[in-house]
Amino acid sequence: MHKRVMDTDALAEDLIIAVEQMVRYVRQSAVAGGLSTAAASAIGRLGREGPCRLSELARAEGVSQPNMTQLVTRMERAGLVRRVADDNDGRAVLVEATDSGLHVFRRRRAERAQALDLLIGELTEPEQQAVRMALPALARAIQDRQTHD
Repeated sequence: MHKRVMDTDALAEDLIIAVEQMVRYVRQSAVAGGLSTAAASAIGRLGREGPCRLSELARAEGVSQPNMTQLVTRMERAGLVRRVADDNDGRAVLVEATDSGLHVFRRRRAERAQALDLLIGELTEPEQQAVRMALPALARAIQDRQTHD
């Protein structure tokens, strides 16, 4: 039993290292817009999920509200986002991606997809099939976990 736990621990360690390397490689491949990692993540979230309150964006991105306020102000100056009134609550303000911001988001997504495709293309056919099955399965597991939390 003890050996099995060690094997599982080693496998988990190998997997997390591989995921970290893949994410870093794919992120570094996306250069459109010359955005910082934080700005790219925030514009990506707005591009995927649509407008949201600044406090919600800060919470989702794991940063303080003052830091997100500074980031949104910089992105607003660059024309990537804008603040708009919340139709459901006249006192609230939403942050939304502009057309320019969405264009940068789409270009960055295309760059990341191309980088991942190049990586997958270097694998054997069985490895490619395994990756194409495993990654969506992991994404579903993450979504299920977030839905139940």
